Amino acid sequence: MSKPVIGALGAGRMGQGIALVFAYAGHDCVLIDIKPREPAAAAKLRDTALSAIDANLGALEKAGVIVATQRTAILARVGFVARDEAPAALKGIDVLFEGVPEVIEAKREAFAFAGAHLRPEALVASTTSTILSNDLAPFVVRPERFLNAHWLNPAFLIPLVELSPADATAPGTVARMKALLEGIGKVPVVCKPSPGFIVPRIQALAMNEAARLVEEGVASVEDIDKATRYGLGFRFAVLGLLEFIDWGGGDILYYASKYMTQATGETRFAAPEIIDRNMQEGRTGLRAGQGFYDFNALDVPAYQQERLIRFVGLLRHLNLLRDPA
Repeated sequence: MSKPVIGALGAGRMGQGIALVFAYAGHDCVLIDIKPREPAAAAKLRDTALSAIDANLGALEKAGVIVATQRTAILARVGFVARDEAPAALKGIDVLFEGVPEVIEAKREAFAFAGAHLRPEALVASTTSTILSNDLAPFVVRPERFLNAHWLNPAFLIPLVELSPADATAPGTVARMKALLEGIGKVPVVCKPSPGFIVPRIQALAMNEAARLVEEGVASVEDIDKATRYGLGFRFAVLGLLEFIDWGGGDILYYASKYMTQATGETRFAAPEIIDRNMQEGRTGLRAGQGFYDFNALDVPAYQQERLIRFVGLLRHLNLLRDPA
């Protein structure tokens, strides 16, 4: 069975990254530029986009991920079409990822153009990082086949893809997209239409707080980044945020939130209602057997050992694991 043909509507960084990751996995991919351009300008965009993809493949080659012959084969799977050729190309697309600028009118025009030529069964996804799927779905012919698929840059490296179906999205569309992404080694998650999806919403708070630490003179830029790399980032590469609450105990977060709110006078440190409710119900995490997760049926010592092994693996990777004295 042949692999689905992938279209990237927009030849910018996101489209290039998506084309690279699918071509790497053996799919034929087409970068589709529908902006009216003179032939010379379209040719320049084509060369720029393909050169950027080749440069990223070159970086993977230097990192030992691929060899030169694979680099050539992967790049050969990526095509480019300008506006005049786009209608014919769209007819052959199985899954289209829209990645035009984050402007409603640009999205509307892109989906109208694509919808006039795509086959009815083709999946359609927007890679938007800001616009809700419910706001974009009305622009799509057959919105039941549409959803947001938010890739994190660089798309060809970061495993996560956040899927956000619209109210009109058919359950089968989500299932097909999840299967497609898992088939190329990505890790899809599903969330409701909500500003910031999952990662950008959490990330925005963390980045703003880091900037405030600089503004308040709490620590140097270098030490703040060192703290996030070797403390925050290190822990959360192994434990998810909610898993970490359960691991340490929801009661710790409960009391820490109260102290931080009182000490700073800032309500942004206050815990949400769910933390108070879990505390009152005794759902404080691993030691209690329940928190955000249910640990009652889990072999807790084996679970803790597995996470320890992951931490040790990270230390080895970072060359931070020392032999005992």
